[in-house]
Order: sequence, then C-alpha cells, then structure tokens
Amino acid sequence: MTENQHPIFELLDQDKRYKLEAYQFVRDALSFAQDVLGLGKSQPQDDPPPLESESLVEPHLTGQQLCEAVRQYSIEQFGYMAQTVLNNWGIRATGDVGEIVYNLIGIGLMKKSDTDRREDFENVFDFEQAFCNDFEITMPDA
Repeated sequence: MTENQHPIFELLDQDKRYKLEAYQFVRDALSFAQDVLGLGKSQPQDDPPPLESESLVEPHLTGQQLCEAVRQYSIEQFGYMAQTVLNNWGIRATGDVGEIVYNLIGIGLMKKSDTDRREDFENVFDFEQAFCNDFEITMPDA
C-alpha cells in the first residue's frame, strides 16, 4: 500500500463484506434522500432564514430515513433487480446499510450525531418484502 492511498481502499482491504459500489451507492442514496426526497432538512422552507449560529447545522438523516432512501433509490435505479444488485454488493439487509455508514464514519467520509446508533439501521424493512413482494411496475405518464 502506498501512503497516499485513499482511505476507502484501505477500508475495502480491511472489511471485505462490501464492494466499492455498495459504499458509493449508500452515499448516492444519502444525496437522493436530501435532494429528491427532502429528508434531513433542518427547517421547513417557509421559516425565516436561520441565525448565524444555526446556519452551521448540516442536514441530518436518521438511520431509518437513510434505509428508506436506499429502498426507494434502489427501486428507482434497478427496478425489479434491486435486491439482486444490492446482494451482489454485499447489502442483504438494512443492518448492512448501517455497517457501511459506520465504516464510512470511521474513515471520515460520513458524520454521525450524538443520537445516532448502529441499531437504528436494524430491521427497518425486509428486503424480500420490499423488493419482491411489494414491487409494482408503474408506467410513466404519457
């Protein structure tokens, strides 16, 4: 290993449970949650601008919200193949999302609040139910 190696590659060497794509996907799902779903916003848009000390507060999602974003983003990106793709990357349950998040926190690529816990990601939804049993094909409006 070189001294300039990105921390994600060291992480991939240390924890072989998840592929690089899994880490990138969870980060993309976080962006999807904030930008598309509007989750983690610190205040409604109708509120007055924040005070200077409040403007330093970054948007934050709970573990459950991030898992829900992963579910929705997976379906949007991969449709009926969502579970297969996630499983191929090592993500087999919502607890794996939490493990990925905490691995990213460990190398400084994500942050956590004082109230966040790994347990927040456990059993948020069942993959088989969410990606197979509840899956619906929808047609775009013409």
